[in-house]
Amino acid sequence: MTIRYTKQFLNKLEDIFAESDYVLRYEKGNFKSGYCLLKDTKVAIVNKYYTTEGKISCLIDILKSVEIDKATLSDKNAALLMELSQTTLKL
Repeated sequence: MTIRYTKQFLNKLEDIFAESDYVLRYEKGNFKSGYCLLKDTKVAIVNKYYTTEGKISCLIDILKSVEIDKATLSDKNAALLMELSQTTLKL
């Protein structure tokens, strides 16, 4: 799968978080990796000053590192999550 660094693709990734148990927030911060993940409370915080490309990369990293119940996702989002789990990022 090729990753498209567009606002529409960012919205698709945000939809996966909206359907999952994780809460996605954009906040200012100086996170070393660009994001902060609080696994116990299921909150993902991404640096709001990042570019669209940076936000997409962070969200993909987060989705690969957490367990999301695919039963709560729509078929379209579950298929996208499956494709993302098999994709490696090349920047």
